Amino acid sequence: MIKKKIAKEPNELTEEVNVRITGKLRRFVEEQASPNGLYESASEYVRDLIRRDYQRQEERNWSWLMNQLRPGMNADESKFVSLDAEEIIKAAKIEKARKAS
Repeated sequence: MIKKKIAKEPNELTEEVNVRITGKLRRFVEEQASPNGLYESASEYVRDLIRRDYQRQEERNWSWLMNQLRPGMNADESKFVSLDAEEIIKAAKIEKARKAS
């Protein structure tokens, strides 16, 4: 469940997510958020898990992008063609005008 609540600042809106955890998972979270655990609260633990998961997803996305770009980065420069931005824009305008008529 996601609850929206108004924060102290007029233009600031925060959202709250409630998650129900039972059984072994609840006990595990409580252990992590105990005096002997690494976290002061269950919320802190969950936020850290989400941040780390977000980081892993970002790393996967960058890795995928680099794998897509690598062939071009490793290609022989003699295979590249020089392009002029002004010429590309001019050609696009001509093509657009041609399609409009």
